[in-house]
Amino acid sequence: MLANLIDGKWVVPSKATPYPIYDPSTGEVIEEVPLSEPTVVDAAVKAAQAAQPMWAAMSLTERVARMFRFKALLESRFEDLALAVTRNHGKTLDEARGEVRRGIDVVDFACGAPTLLQGRTLREVSTSVDQDVYRFPIGVAAGIPPFNFPVMIPLWMFPLAIVAGNTFVLKPSERTPLGAALLAELVNEIFPPGVFNMVHGASEAAEALITHDGIQAVSFVGSEPVARRVYEIAAAHHKRVQAAGGAKNHIIVMDDADLDLAVPAIIGSAFGNAGERCLAGSVVLTVGHIGDELLPRLQERAEKLVIGPGTDQSVELGPLVRAEHRQKVVSYIEKGISEGAHLLLDGRALMERPGFFLGPTILNEVSTKMSVGREEIFGPVLSVASTATLREAIERANTMELGNMAAIFTSNGKAAHEFRESIEAGMVGINVGVAQPFAFYPFSGWKRSFYGDLHIEGTDGIEFYTKKKVVVSRW
Repeated sequence: MLANLIDGKWVVPSKATPYPIYDPSTGEVIEEVPLSEPTVVDAAVKAAQAAQPMWAAMSLTERVARMFRFKALLESRFEDLALAVTRNHGKTLDEARGEVRRGIDVVDFACGAPTLLQGRTLREVSTSVDQDVYRFPIGVAAGIPPFNFPVMIPLWMFPLAIVAGNTFVLKPSERTPLGAALLAELVNEIFPPGVFNMVHGASEAAEALITHDGIQAVSFVGSEPVARRVYEIAAAHHKRVQAAGGAKNHIIVMDDADLDLAVPAIIGSAFGNAGERCLAGSVVLTVGHIGDELLPRLQERAEKLVIGPGTDQSVELGPLVRAEHRQKVVSYIEKGISEGAHLLLDGRALMERPGFFLGPTILNEVSTKMSVGREEIFGPVLSVASTATLREAIERANTMELGNMAAIFTSNGKAAHEFRESIEAGMVGINVGVAQPFAFYPFSGWKRSFYGDLHIEGTDGIEFYTKKKVVVSRW
């Protein structure tokens, strides 16, 4: 059974209920994780509280030096981290490598703390009076990442928090904890005991962490209903909170689009990571007659995707994370058909093989009244609909309650500009199928895709994990 990391020590809780961890490509149990009780969470938070004053008092140059060492250690264990992700989540090794790289990018960004944490000063604001702004750590922060990016999203959270002088408690997803467990091993080699703590568990442990008096800030990524609930609970307990929720991302394809560019980008967006990501392209809206050429090409390319275990280098689409999640995705396909969608490509035949596989599925003539047209599916299912004009396509996309990402494929600068200005989404792709920001920009969901004020990553992350002190002085 996996162990918790508390105050630099590995501890398996004696009373914890074991929870199975699967290899999604075979369906076999490969490990167990403890579902820790609130008392274990309390011990982790207290360890973080005890370590925080010492850590905050350490010079910034020393904290940054340790962060550089941590980055070097991550690079040296790059393939081990990617393999842990593939083994536990099911995504292909190439996808897992991309995940680890995007996580390390944030560590690289955190190494710029001497610039990022600088304050401001203004002399002579009044006669013989100067004014300064300093950044201070907030104290102890908590992170609750999702199952689908078990290495990347923790790395979006704790490096920025601890380089700013905070300490941290991580509760990984109980479904995919192996990547976080390896991260914790590496952190424990570099940072003092108590600076980073990890507690395994499910909803009980998460709520104990969110409501604990010793926690000043909560970072969460997950589904929209849970993100909303985390925001409500954390805010009611006077915490800072950034809660990233779900998505229903639309990709608009104009009749002047370069389909040699658009088709592989849409396939990658819809079916990459088996559709289990909040930047997945879920709905394609064709404008004009482009659908007549686009749909056959999408279907042909999707049919050729190589499906199998993520450890096979030739595989392009791996399994879903769990059997129950696959069944949920299948229920959406069945509901879409019953509600009138036209099934162009059916991936359900793959369910006969071992593991939690589901092939790429394409549904055409999908409306916003259908469940598949308005709800997040989180699987390899692409919905398609046709529109007459760009304005109609934008208005349809904007009816969604979620506003994480949207993309357009066009050769027309005017159309791209109108889309950029009018679409109600926080991350926008122009001839890009997955508009994921780089580490120095915020992961900027809109509407019900995000609850809070300061987003994850980038300078928003620095703002989130620090508080400002204004000093007015006369000498």
